[in-house]
Amino acid sequence: TTSNKEKMTFNNMVNISKKLSNIKHEEIAPSLTELRQILWTNRKPVAPVNQVWPNLYIGDESVARDKTTLSSLGVTHILNAAAGRHRINTGQRFYSDLGVEYHGVEAADHPEFNIQPFFRPAAQFIDSALQKNGKVFVHCAMGVSRSGALVLAYLMICRSLTLVDAIIAVRLNRDIGPNSGFLEQLRQLELSLRPQSRQLTEEEEHADMS
Repeated sequence: TTSNKEKMTFNNMVNISKKLSNIKHEEIAPSLTELRQILWTNRKPVAPVNQVWPNLYIGDESVARDKTTLSSLGVTHILNAAAGRHRINTGQRFYSDLGVEYHGVEAADHPEFNIQPFFRPAAQFIDSALQKNGKVFVHCAMGVSRSGALVLAYLMICRSLTLVDAIIAVRLNRDIGPNSGFLEQLRQLELSLRPQSRQLTEEEEHADMS
């Protein structure tokens, strides 16, 4: 049955996560290959929109332009991860009749694009909205790569999840797939968030100064 398949999928991901957890403290971070294994195992067709965390949704461009659906979901905040004149050019004015708060990130879905500077502002936008009991819709073109990366960053920065745990949490409800460049930048984010990483950096700085 479908429920049994879902349980098997979840168990598979949990098993992979446990294996990675065992080596997480010994190695620098899970490799891109290991992360892809979690992202690409037992993939399902991607729906237009899914709730991936309480009051946090990921979806595609069609939903971003469908004000009726956004209203029915009760969306109060929209994070466009593919903003810009030559991409999904919506903006605050487009949603003026909905009364939502809008935040645009002009990201290209390309492995060489530096999305890292947008991690914290996007995470703060999501976190602020959820703390006010809002409902946040995060989207790009397909709701897979750019929006997936920003939501993972939020879960890591504001919810203290590891990258592996964040991927598993989102994948329970939606198949995301940040491109390889974004995955590597998320790995770097994880390293910067680890207490031992910060401690090492401080020790190195102290050694340089002495």
